[in-house]
Amino acid sequence: MIDTIVFDLGGVLVDWNPRYVYKDVFVSEDTMEYFLSNICTNHWNEQQDAGRSFEEATNLLIAEYPHYETEIKMYYGCWGTMLKGSIEETVELLRQLKSSEKFRLLALTNWAAESFPVALDRFEFLHWFEGILVSGEEKLKKPDPAIFKLMISRYDLDVNKTLFIDDNAANIQAAEKLGFNVVHFVNIQMSIEEIYKIIGV
Repeated sequence: MIDTIVFDLGGVLVDWNPRYVYKDVFVSEDTMEYFLSNICTNHWNEQQDAGRSFEEATNLLIAEYPHYETEIKMYYGCWGTMLKGSIEETVELLRQLKSSEKFRLLALTNWAAESFPVALDRFEFLHWFEGILVSGEEKLKKPDPAIFKLMISRYDLDVNKTLFIDDNAANIQAAEKLGFNVVHFVNIQMSIEEIYKIIGV
């Protein structure tokens, strides 16, 4: 019997993508993809999710790629534009779960501490959670088991009665190894159907 549901945010409830900024910056999609694959990479951004400051991260890249200084500065300078909006189907699911009052609702997100307040201001549904554990604030990030263990201890979770939802396969695998029930959020409709099946609603 599931009594607690833990949501990831980006890719599950929030539509975030740096391409929303850079599609109007580069002359072609290929040059944009080169920049995001080789300069402002996912790996680089994830270090900010783990607690590194935007200033340090930006300066490190500019020192290495000075001819991309303007574009590098745009990554966090225009960060709000990367938040296109909410994923409405999942927000509606969250709304229904909140209204049912049958489940504890929590969130566990890889998100930089400096930018998370922007999301809190923009998305009302983030205030529906009992609690949100933000990687950048803890200086830990998924899929490190330590952040899941912190979630368990902070909110006194019984993993056997907890469902974890995430769009990242590595995060799902880490949670599953610790005993969580999991849904790998890939296809919106299929994933929502799987969630309903698991929680018995």
